[in-house]
Amino acid sequence: MSSPFDPSLVYFVGAGPGDPELLTLKGHRLLSQADVVIYAGSLINPALLDYCKAGARCHDSARLDLGQIIDLMVTGVSAGQLVVRLQTGDLSLYGSIREQGEELAKLGIGFRAVAGVSSFLGAAAELGVEYTVPEISQSLVITRMSGRTPTPEKESLEAFAAHQTSMAIFLSVQEIGEVVARLRDGGYPADTQVAVVYKATWPDCQVVRGTLATIAGQVTSAGIRKTALILVGAFLGDEYHYSKLYDAGFSHEYRQA
Repeated sequence: MSSPFDPSLVYFVGAGPGDPELLTLKGHRLLSQADVVIYAGSLINPALLDYCKAGARCHDSARLDLGQIIDLMVTGVSAGQLVVRLQTGDLSLYGSIREQGEELAKLGIGFRAVAGVSSFLGAAAELGVEYTVPEISQSLVITRMSGRTPTPEKESLEAFAAHQTSMAIFLSVQEIGEVVARLRDGGYPADTQVAVVYKATWPDCQVVRGTLATIAGQVTSAGIRKTALILVGAFLGDEYHYSKLYDAGFSHEYRQA
């Protein structure tokens, strides 16, 4: 049976948050048929490579620059081989696919993106929480603290903290003290609930829960310095209100009260 995948394209696949079973079925099919796999070795679970077929050439991109990655893709496509670029989480968050896609376009090569499961979703699953809690929070801010990669001034942690909504902060746990200071400067009270989830859905996942007053010390004591999400907001607290969706007294299109 012929493959549904076009070897003239490069396929970018979101690897999910860590648990190999959280790779999508489409991602699994691509990995199992790929001739060339370029994977983010410093970040993805290497167990995902077990899905690759015998003889597939797998390249760790951790030590490669953009030009070297593009060269591998072009070599594979030029030889009529199916090329998969395996990246962390979901491609739409801190995924860097745009720059790779633009370089490929200069060479007349297209790409397709296959959505993955983001670590912020894996972290919520580990905690058994919802970011959107009726009457508590109906919005989620996904951001990071400015570092070697700057963030726009209007997207500072202080500016987002002023909204007092749920937050998932990526790529910032190494500066947990500064994160806390900025969140408090923005208006979050000291007793705001915080959870830090290290390697969500991995076998060695670690969860630290506290408040803005305590979390920096807790994270330092736990030795967490990277590969962790900082979750902040009242959605982590005890207050909860049932939704109207299943309320016996609430009518909607499919049910009359």
